[in-house]
Amino acid sequence: MLTRLLTHEFGVVAGYVAGGRGRHLRPVVIPGNLVEVQLSARTDSQLPFAKLELLESRGPWLGEPLAAAAITWACALAATALPERQPYPTLYEALTGLLGAICHAPSARIWVRPLVEYETLVLRELGYGGGERAHGDTADLLAAMDDLGKPLDHYLLADRHGDVMAARARLRELLGRIVR
Repeated sequence: MLTRLLTHEFGVVAGYVAGGRGRHLRPVVIPGNLVEVQLSARTDSQLPFAKLELLESRGPWLGEPLAAAAITWACALAATALPERQPYPTLYEALTGLLGAICHAPSARIWVRPLVEYETLVLRELGYGGGERAHGDTADLLAAMDDLGKPLDHYLLADRHGDVMAARARLRELLGRIVR
């Protein structure tokens, strides 16, 4: 199974996980999990083999529709938009914090702000600017999220649109229900 991992030192790294679809490793390779990875390749140009060890699982939150949608979107954005082997330590830390907030906050109203700030940071780190820091209540944050949709789609995901923006649309739909 091919997997893309976001690392602090090397950015996004692709690797082949032998048995990744098997019964033992399937729970390890789900989006958002914190893993320790050992990469090995004969040459720098070869796709490395990845040995993974689970450090922290996000699996328990994937049964919750809103948390699952947020984890899926945040991880898909990083895996799709970030270039390989270019470190973005700020984005790594932001994604780690966002995933922690999604999993441990008592309400989505608490992690909507970090989500909007994460999207803004991705745009800014990749050189596309980024809006102002999000302020206000949940409705204002969702409006800021709506404003970020076009630049994300246009600049970062234009040639890889499909399922990635669909994941964001699903998340936005679910978040829209909390302000009604």
